[in-house]
Amino acid sequence: MKVLVTGGAGYIGSHTVVELLEAGHKVVVADNLCNGSEVALQRAEEITGAGVEFVRGDIRDRSAMDAVFAQHDIDAVIHFAGLKAVGESVGKPLTYYENNVHGTLVLCQAMEAAGVRRIVFSSSATVYGSEAPVPYVETTPRGTTSNPYGTSKAMVEKLLEDLVIADERWSVVLLRYFNPIGAHPSGRIGEDPQGIPNNLMPFIAQVAVGRRDELTIFGDDYETADGTCERDYLHVVDLAVGHLKALKAVSHPGVSVYNLGTGQGVSVLEMVNSFTRVTGVGVPYRLGARRAGDLPAFWANADKARMELGWSAEKTLDDMMADTWRWQSGNPRGYDA
Repeated sequence: MKVLVTGGAGYIGSHTVVELLEAGHKVVVADNLCNGSEVALQRAEEITGAGVEFVRGDIRDRSAMDAVFAQHDIDAVIHFAGLKAVGESVGKPLTYYENNVHGTLVLCQAMEAAGVRRIVFSSSATVYGSEAPVPYVETTPRGTTSNPYGTSKAMVEKLLEDLVIADERWSVVLLRYFNPIGAHPSGRIGEDPQGIPNNLMPFIAQVAVGRRDELTIFGDDYETADGTCERDYLHVVDLAVGHLKALKAVSHPGVSVYNLGTGQGVSVLEMVNSFTRVTGVGVPYRLGARRAGDLPAFWANADKARMELGWSAEKTLDDMMADTWRWQSGNPRGYDA
């Protein structure tokens, strides 16, 4: 199968490119590199011994997208491209709606014109909203999202569902992620956020490698085992394999929705302590006030993915810590090294 991966030079995208190539698929990556690196694709080629066709382009650029489909015989699209920082989205809602929603609209218009109607969408557990019972299950309706990032994911889900209602030839898989962390076991590709990390794991790793002085833990008075927030962390390689499995589901018309998570909550303090235990490297931290919009705890029910896709998270928390440190210690400045 020839797969177009939008945003394929980013963190999750590059790991998915590796899995696609190792499974024998041909890969075309379209990425504007605002959150990605061409070095990640070069290293994906080194890991797999296979080539990637790279197009530097923006999904909002209809002519660029039309050119991709004209030049390549694409069978399906895995759609990662978009902005992803929750906090930033609150301050820049128009930027997030333009990139994430309008960008997907343009991409789908180009797909429609090219007769390509199979898409796997990188969605998020944020679409369940703050009122959803834990663990989150796919039958729970989309809830009230708490930030423009989450709202943009919910809007794209609805856009894609409406496409299927209007034209039953479309095949859509919505993958709702929880909290991907870790890196490829080779240590060659990993998470390299631009600027100050928005997520916990890369911040821990950057403190450990000396790029940051300390970690701030936002709130220690939640109703959890140790008072800090709990999240469902899964290895990015497991997540990438989930996309490979989803390509089989996208060959059937209609909409399919799957949670990709471990089904287990891990607290912020547990993450810090696990990292130190596995790597032997201390992570200085201080306790700060709660951060607006943070939920105390949530995790996935991933039974549907296991039963229908044959997918389940296989890597342990120790694997996530070891692989993160292998990447960060070997690439202290990320892809800029």
